[in-house]
Amino acid sequence: MKIDITPFQHFSFDLWLTLIKSNPLFKKKRDQLFKDFFSIEHDVNKISEVIRLYDKVCNKINDKTGIHIETNQLYCLILNDLGIDVDKIEIEKLEEFYQETENLFMIHKPLLVYPSINKLFKKIHSNGKSASILSNTAFIKGHTLRKVLNHYELENYFSFQLYSDEIGYSKPHQKAFELLLNKANNISTKSVRKNMIVHIGDNIIADYQGAIKSGIQSILIKN
Repeated sequence: MKIDITPFQHFSFDLWLTLIKSNPLFKKKRDQLFKDFFSIEHDVNKISEVIRLYDKVCNKINDKTGIHIETNQLYCLILNDLGIDVDKIEIEKLEEFYQETENLFMIHKPLLVYPSINKLFKKIHSNGKSASILSNTAFIKGHTLRKVLNHYELENYFSFQLYSDEIGYSKPHQKAFELLLNKANNISTKSVRKNMIVHIGDNIIADYQGAIKSGIQSILIKN
């Protein structure tokens, strides 16, 4: 990733498909786990199809409304679609499934989109500038994604990390970008104006248009 850092003081990064991408092995094993854990009669290909459907629907809802959809809500929608009576599923069971999913996720960790991305972060810091994460979440929560950044030894490059499941809003909601602006100013010894912040991401609606509408600069990554 090549970015001219000269015009900006703070760099906000999206996560999925900007810095990391899913490990192909994870989704296959996650879908099989979903089948086994909830004793679903459908074959795993059908389960993968339904999960993918709601993944896309969730992204569309995020883009349209900026509302964050909780992981357990997604689980319930998928289970209902697959013929499981969600009234009989206790919240503790959903939480237990997430924990098993996280364990699997950390075994088959996401891959870096740019293996040498740390060079960019080092350049940002060596020039007295700051960086952060602003990412929507769905099936994988923010506290799990922090573990991934820790694994790749990237977490120390970020002054703060904002995830939709923790802040209650998804990009392109303007409150997500307002929080980014406030946080960037809180960590700086001098005022950071909107035009000194750039948000970098792959989604033209959530990342690019969301940032531009808020008055923050944006760079669209095309992978």
